[in-house]
Amino acid sequence: MKPEPKETVWKGEIQRIFSSQLLAVLASAGEHGYPYTSLVAFCATEDLRYLLFATDRFTRKYRNMEENPHVSLLIDNRNNSPSDLQNAAAVTAVGKAFRVMAGERAVFREIFLSKVPDLKNFLGEPSTALMKVETEYYYLVSRFQKVREISMKAGK
Repeated sequence: MKPEPKETVWKGEIQRIFSSQLLAVLASAGEHGYPYTSLVAFCATEDLRYLLFATDRFTRKYRNMEENPHVSLLIDNRNNSPSDLQNAAAVTAVGKAFRVMAGERAVFREIFLSKVPDLKNFLGEPSTALMKVETEYYYLVSRFQKVREISMKAGK
């Protein structure tokens, strides 16, 4: 039997973590230069190129992203039990966040609501922005020591 390509293995691991979690921790650059973190409901596109979340345009995180689009999101599979010390895995996604524009909104909205249907009304509010993070790198950490960097840049 032929082994699976590395890309298939890491992509599967990341997709398993993402599908098991509803929330991510978003880190944006705060107004004083310090990281600012927020919980956001999220989803990923099938190719893992984009992560999506919704936020009100009158929030600190939105202002931060307007000034500096560089963000990271942390998604992990811990369940707050002793077994997490050996079994927990975390994915950090690093990229740039942008508001989804009108021409692509329908497609990304459908993807987002397929995972987070409870936010349909929130997404329909005039002050809500659907955000997409163009992921540049993923860092997949398991067993607290095994770290893999995955570049999403073309040709890497």
